[in-house]
Amino acid sequence: MLRRHEEIQSGVLGRKVQVLAFGNYGPPVIAFPSGGGQYHDFEGNGMIGAVSHLIEAGKLKVYCPEGLDKESWLNNDIEPHWRAVRHQAYEQFIIKDLVSSIRNDCKDPEIRIGMTGCSLGAFHSVNFALKFPQIFNYVLALSGRYDAEELCGAKSDSAEVYFNNPLAYAYHLHGEVLEQIRNQTRFTLVCGQGAWEDGNLEDTNKLADLFQEKGIPHERDIWGHDVEHSWNWWRRQINFHFSKEFDN
Repeated sequence: MLRRHEEIQSGVLGRKVQVLAFGNYGPPVIAFPSGGGQYHDFEGNGMIGAVSHLIEAGKLKVYCPEGLDKESWLNNDIEPHWRAVRHQAYEQFIIKDLVSSIRNDCKDPEIRIGMTGCSLGAFHSVNFALKFPQIFNYVLALSGRYDAEELCGAKSDSAEVYFNNPLAYAYHLHGEVLEQIRNQTRFTLVCGQGAWEDGNLEDTNKLADLFQEKGIPHERDIWGHDVEHSWNWWRRQINFHFSKEFDN
């Protein structure tokens, strides 16, 4: 398959950001690394290989950007407010720079984009799609935590934290904003019930319950008690769900 390494200049981050891209044709999907990971993690842990049949068949293109979690949500040296502020800089890179680059690569200035990620990458996928449904039309979220305060390990009254906390702000979605989400994007929330999945399973069920209450299109897919928080299972899950979504 076609594999490209790119560097995208980000003014808001003040540096070039590394991105790996896979495929020639097909709907584009952004794949976020897991917590603290990097742009090569999806490839290095076999996630690209797990969906290579779709990429090679021209049914899917995958873009893997750098993560900024160690400077934001996982940065224990700064207060939650400033972690959220740094995350917002990353948000601007994704929304302005990466989306523009993907649309240019796909030769379609309006093309909708899917998102996926494991663990903290799942959080990013859900958060971005809820905030920008006009851009992101599909999410596959694997073993996610969706409470930003749990990620920070501290409560916060910061508006910046609140508006990046799906389990907080999604409760208050209503009116035109909610209708836009209902009409423009879909979520698949996946989690196992095995080792290291306790908090992720709790958050996944909370978010799925909330989506059900709000009428947001979603699928809740809870795997068995043997299914751990690990790449081994995420490879199987992405293959299963992407094959359903894109192999048609």
